[in-house]
Amino acid sequence: MAFWTDRNVLVTGCTGLLGSCITEALVQADANVVGLVRDRVPRSHLIRSNAVDSISIVSGKIEDYHLVERCLNEYQIQTVFHLAAQTIVGIANQNPLSTFESNVRGTWNLLEACRTTSWVEQIVVASSDKAYGEHQELPYSEDNPLLAKHPYDVSKACADMVAHMYAESYQLPVCVTRFGNLFGSGDSNFDRLIPGTIRSVIRGESPIIRSDGKFSRDYIYIEDAASAYMTLVEGMSKDPTIIGQAFNFSYESPLSALEVVNIVLSQMGRTDLEPQILNAAHNEIPHQYLSSQKARNILNWQPNFSFETGLKRTIPWYKELLEGGTQG
Repeated sequence: MAFWTDRNVLVTGCTGLLGSCITEALVQADANVVGLVRDRVPRSHLIRSNAVDSISIVSGKIEDYHLVERCLNEYQIQTVFHLAAQTIVGIANQNPLSTFESNVRGTWNLLEACRTTSWVEQIVVASSDKAYGEHQELPYSEDNPLLAKHPYDVSKACADMVAHMYAESYQLPVCVTRFGNLFGSGDSNFDRLIPGTIRSVIRGESPIIRSDGKFSRDYIYIEDAASAYMTLVEGMSKDPTIIGQAFNFSYESPLSALEVVNIVLSQMGRTDLEPQILNAAHNEIPHQYLSSQKARNILNWQPNFSFETGLKRTIPWYKELLEGGTQG
């Protein structure tokens, strides 16, 4: 952890699910953290855990180039975690332009600002497994082409390619991450399957599955995702040859939406609640599954949790959030 002591780190999207967890880990590692915050989100884990009191806050949008440039220079940022994004598929389908503004314009703004400063040593840009689009052969490896077709998927594929362009054309020290679905304490987006299911159980309601229940995804607990980001940056500092590369991270154990809901119901002791399957998902890829072999081999990364153990650590946070922890 000595690598992070007194290191000046910028986390864009620091109030989000992943941003909160990474920020908290960086604070514990004695880094000097600067968070770029667009909106105050009272339910954010960063705020509820009081970790926000230990960092510097820059208020504004990632689309504001001059704000980003000022932030990088005034705080002499050495490491950047670029996590700020519009992350909800349904919102992207409804409003693609705002998603492109945040996810694509925001990425080139940040990287261009990094290009003009002499401080930055490592940049990690969050892409997504959705950037791969739909492939017949699974799991995806980092060599698979990006075949995104739908709004959210395209926004992440564009950000991914912009990051690679800056690494290749300008030798900017960038790496890209592609994760499966993140879950854990701090996710207040109840349109997502796991938070929505937990909330339904707490309310004594049938969980909602927007798809036909058969769509399958990788999942990864948020603390494993945060450690992956920090491991990647440490790897970049030791081995410059990995700069410009992409890395997949997941548990490599895809689950269908119905399987996920049933595991939540079992852990919460409410198998009597019958899931309501809407079969109404649009512009979504039916099956996705990542290989993390490259991260294991090059970064020596291994997860510390399983899906089930991560879920056991997650459920109490929602009980505290939604009902004051009164449910057993």
